[in-house]
Amino acid sequence: MRKATQLLLPTGLPAIERLRGEGIEIENDEHAGCGGYAHRRLRVALLNLMPFKEETETDFVRLLTASSMPVELVLMKLRTHTPKHTSAEHMSRFYLSFDELKDTGIDGLMVTGAPVEQLDFEEVTYWEELKRIFSWAQSSAVPTLYICWAAQAGLYFHYGIPKYSLPRKKFGIFPQTILDTSLPLFSGIANPFPMPHSRHTEIHREDVLADERLQILAQSPVSGVSIVSARGGAEIFVTGHMEYASHTLGNEYRRDYSKRDDVDLPVNYFTDDNPEREPLVSWRESADKFFDNWLRYYVAKI
Repeated sequence: MRKATQLLLPTGLPAIERLRGEGIEIENDEHAGCGGYAHRRLRVALLNLMPFKEETETDFVRLLTASSMPVELVLMKLRTHTPKHTSAEHMSRFYLSFDELKDTGIDGLMVTGAPVEQLDFEEVTYWEELKRIFSWAQSSAVPTLYICWAAQAGLYFHYGIPKYSLPRKKFGIFPQTILDTSLPLFSGIANPFPMPHSRHTEIHREDVLADERLQILAQSPVSGVSIVSARGGAEIFVTGHMEYASHTLGNEYRRDYSKRDDVDLPVNYFTDDNPEREPLVSWRESADKFFDNWLRYYVAKI
């Protein structure tokens, strides 16, 4: 059993029991110290736009348990969107709105992907509320990690970078080349490193390079641009899903295959490309280190 003593979560969050089943014990003691760090506990908000909230909560909590940084995770919800796959009781008990959180001392913000990537941004029903949150994060200098669709949305809103539809879903684990290994964001991470992707759209490298405010940090000849930085690292845009659990891509494949038989296997995922065998969880170590580095060097600024 691995113990996580530095992490504070909403009391009773189902992720605590879920991760106990994986051998991770979260003490969740608000009176616990900060493990020798002079820095106070970091207050990090997760704006969870994914449909199955509890699974996504567990994915991010799993990553945070691997960090030695003292963190309080708070969950942010949208007022202009009602989740279809998560109970109102769960949302009411564990989530707060942007207006309830924005003046409470948020040190860092993580924004997840969302299953709306084939819509124009302006067609997303909660786009106006997202714009408010994105504007607040930038104007308040809150270090922000934008993930998958949120990375595309953030790049579009802040810098006008468009997204483009793909002829086939970009699906699997793809090695990413780090372009500047001296950056603290990549401390202790092998080059190249694996990253899960699951998306129907992409951004183009030439669009990012055309804006001098943006810097490409990692990329792949197969999956394209994967990490972009802006404002000296205050904004990090990740086009993949480093937070994904070991089974997530497999579950997506089986879900889609049950509806139609022309679904591609996720690349570099199943052992011997056999969906009956266990996945190759190649990305966990680099994902843990990436999020720890982000907390340490970009949120806490140690």
